[in-house]
Amino acid sequence: MGMGATNTLERMAASVGQLNAVEPSFVASLDVPNAGVLFALPALLVSGLLRHAGKYFQLPQGYYRLDSIFLLLGFMALSRIKKVEDLRYCPPGEWGKMLGLDRIPEVKTLREKIGLLSNNDKPSEWASALSSEWMESDPDNAAILYIDGHVRAPDRCIRGSDQTSKTLCSQAETLSTCHCRLLG
Repeated sequence: MGMGATNTLERMAASVGQLNAVEPSFVASLDVPNAGVLFALPALLVSGLLRHAGKYFQLPQGYYRLDSIFLLLGFMALSRIKKVEDLRYCPPGEWGKMLGLDRIPEVKTLREKIGLLSNNDKPSEWASALSSEWMESDPDNAAILYIDGHVRAPDRCIRGSDQTSKTLCSQAETLSTCHCRLLG
């Protein structure tokens, strides 16, 4: 079961295939480390983190729901946890409280879930659908949203002398110029 697992009946039911996924259940808690990321939950939801998740992704029967996995990954990013392996050094029960669970998945389990979610082209399709929605929601700023990236000349522009490097360099300079004109 692992450390922090207090929901043993539902975990056993999920392990034998009698439970599809556990419903989150939140309890009052004090002094939960990293719980400040919950203040960003509305922003994650408005930006579409879970909007089309059910359409593009699915998990087999088990204890953890799809939205719990997505929220965990979002909270990890907000907490500046860069690798799944770094969760080994975080208290699983405390992180579980933020998701309404008794604990978060073990690193091995989380990696398996991420592998199942990313083994086809669905992540790209999901990102494309979200990007389209963002662009359509504010068409006047769509060009700014597209151009306002981290634009710089590639390293090989400076060193290279072949035609490809010259083309890349001129394209990067054009984008950089447009970026400066549009955004000041």
